[in-house]
Amino acid sequence: MLSQEELERYSRQILINGFGEEGQARLKKAKVFIAGVGGLGSVTATYLAAAGVGVIRVVDHDKVELSNLNRQILHRDEDIGKNKVDSATKRLKGINPKVKIEAVAEEITEASISRLVAGFDLIVDAMDNLPTRYLLNKTAIEKNIPFFHGAVNGFEGRAMTVIPGQTACLRCVYRGAVVEGIFPVVGVTPGVIGCIQATEVIKYLVGTGQLLGNRLLVYDGLNMKFTEFKVKRDPNCEHCGGLKDKS
Repeated sequence: MLSQEELERYSRQILINGFGEEGQARLKKAKVFIAGVGGLGSVTATYLAAAGVGVIRVVDHDKVELSNLNRQILHRDEDIGKNKVDSATKRLKGINPKVKIEAVAEEITEASISRLVAGFDLIVDAMDNLPTRYLLNKTAIEKNIPFFHGAVNGFEGRAMTVIPGQTACLRCVYRGAVVEGIFPVVGVTPGVIGCIQATEVIKYLVGTGQLLGNRLLVYDGLNMKFTEFKVKRDPNCEHCGGLKDKS
């Protein structure tokens, strides 16, 4: 049930065909898990909070550093040295005090992941390393939780949506050696990809539009091009190969 204040706050999106009060009510009931509140997480969390997602859990064990501030828009100079989840929570509550923000300053590991995502409807991948992305993907598949992937490097970004049992998963797409280390990025790139991730989450929750399932969307900011690659489920995938096709 939406209050009069909520009807006014979200009135412009409620007007969208296929959205309506029912769609807004679905957002209000939703619980979204966001892994990381750096560049991507700052953007996805900001727009999901503004849209009225009921509960957002942000998980990140890092502290704010000066080098974060070109792209991680939930953090400020005065937050340097503080937990990212704390400064993120402060800003998100300022954007929409009606949304419940759960801040968890903890590393995402094989030992913690099941507990951290328990009870949540969706997982947003806003991480900066492939091993943790794989862990999130595998957990999403095992627990039948939709998974929203995003990645950035320099002026390039990628996004795809994984619906367990219906679409290809992250492991179907990415194979080979895991490259680690510091990578370049300009702040506008996570801005673009984070907005795409937030759009996918909202569409899924409301039940409208076509998702990025079985499609990898690649953004080339230098040439301002979007390229779409069709992907297929790998029947031998170590993460989703054993699932029955639900599509």
